[in-house]
Formats: sequence, structure tokens, C-alpha cells
Amino acid sequence: MSELPYRLCAGFMLVNDDGLVFVGERINKAAHGFWQMPQGGIDAGEDPQTAALRELEEETGVRADQVEIIAGGDRTFKYDLPPELLGRVWKGKYRGQEQYWYLGRFSGSDADIDLGAHDPAEFQSFRWVDVQQLPELIVPFKRAVYEELVEEFAPLI
Repeated sequence: MSELPYRLCAGFMLVNDDGLVFVGERINKAAHGFWQMPQGGIDAGEDPQTAALRELEEETGVRADQVEIIAGGDRTFKYDLPPELLGRVWKGKYRGQEQYWYLGRFSGSDADIDLGAHDPAEFQSFRWVDVQQLPELIVPFKRAVYEELVEEFAPLI
């Protein structure tokens, strides 16, 4: 495992006017019942902020012009896959993810959110939660990253 690289990824913590954070409930059965913020891989030649905004739009329908970026991109956050997922996720090419995260304020409304904006959809439902709830909602092996994100971004919300 230690010889495998990390998959480069970008994520977005989207907050509404009430200071609540968007989370989507994963569709896939392995992660059913867990909620996460929009995130995904960085394409070749793509910068992390562009990737984060692309993933946000693909997974939620929220466009870049509906978001004011507040912070992020200064450092990365890493997590390792648990042993039972190694070799099964991402065709066995990666040991986990190295993620760039961004915090942004959403200027739209819930009516602007379209979970079916991308095929296949990532989320089956969404809700807005207090930032402090994030670590308890994510799959356990990503919890430490969400705890770090809360520590870094919560004071800016």
C-alpha cells in the first residue's frame, strides 16, 4: 500500500446564507447512509480550484457564478483507503486521496440544486447541516479530513 500514490482530488464546502453546509447522501450501496460534500478527481492539466468548481456543478448543479470563494487551496488533506477497499476502488491504482478543499458561499436557492445534473448522479438527496456535524456524517475513513476541514473553515463561515 505504501508504494501506491494518492489520487489528486478537489472538494467544495458550500455554505448557504444561514451558515449551513451542503451535504449529499451517497447513492452507491457501499456508502449508503453516509453524507459528504462535493468532491472528485482533478483532471490532467486542471488546476484544483477549477476542478472543485467543476465537481460542485457536476454533483449539485450549482454554477461557479453562484458561488463566492471564501478560502481554500492553500494545502492538501490526505486519507488512506481502508484495507478492504484497496485494490477495489479506482482500479487499484491509488492508496487514498490527496485533496484540495475550498470554502464558498452559495448565492442561489435550493431550487438551483440539481442532483441529476451529471449522469450518473452521485447523490440521492441533500440537506444543509451545521458545520460541526460534518465529521459524524462522513464514512469513517474520511472522518479525520472532515475534522481538519471543520477546524480550518468553521471560523470563516
